[in-house]
Amino acid sequence: MKSDSEIERDVRDELAWDPRISDSDLTVTVDSGVVTLRGEVPTLAMKFAVERDAEHVSGVRAVVQHLNVRLPDTHVQSDGDLAQRIANALRWDVEVPDDKVKATVENGWVTLEGTVDRDFQRVSAERAVRYLRGVRGVTNLVAINPTGVANDVKRRIEAALKRSAEMDAQHIAVEASGGAVTLRGKVHSATERREAARAAWAAPGVYSVQDSLTVEL
Repeated sequence: MKSDSEIERDVRDELAWDPRISDSDLTVTVDSGVVTLRGEVPTLAMKFAVERDAEHVSGVRAVVQHLNVRLPDTHVQSDGDLAQRIANALRWDVEVPDDKVKATVENGWVTLEGTVDRDFQRVSAERAVRYLRGVRGVTNLVAINPTGVANDVKRRIEAALKRSAEMDAQHIAVEASGGAVTLRGKVHSATERREAARAAWAAPGVYSVQDSLTVEL
């Protein structure tokens, strides 16, 4: 098992290795395998990349981020201009249903609202705006329509977990009540935990996933 100092070193090395991360003043601390990230980044995309890079390091149990997006002057836009670009991005993304997701913008912060049939559509809406210049943050309030819940949602999720090359599914238990799913058990990394939740969200009609998994190295 890695020590906290070794994990901190590896996280710093991973961030330095990623060409998407540059010109950032980041602080990395580790306590019992929990990584805390602090500092400022120039884009929301970089904030997302920093968190994902930390999750991918072996030995990391969880990631807590206190990262602020401070846009450079060249990226600052009026809310009106940004709202227009966001509306176009949502309309042009083939995975976002037409007229199902609406966006509001306040001081560069985007709030997404609406109802879609599948979680990947909700995620796609957020991804469509996350990488736009001028976006400081995203609050995703898009809901999942529960009417398409499959009767065998538990079996479908369990099968998806077993198919995944990213995780060992034998220690993950799936509980399903309609479209509400709870995951319990143990995984080997923060990345594996995130992949388990992603697999659960992929089932038709799932509108909530409670992640009660623990990371055991």
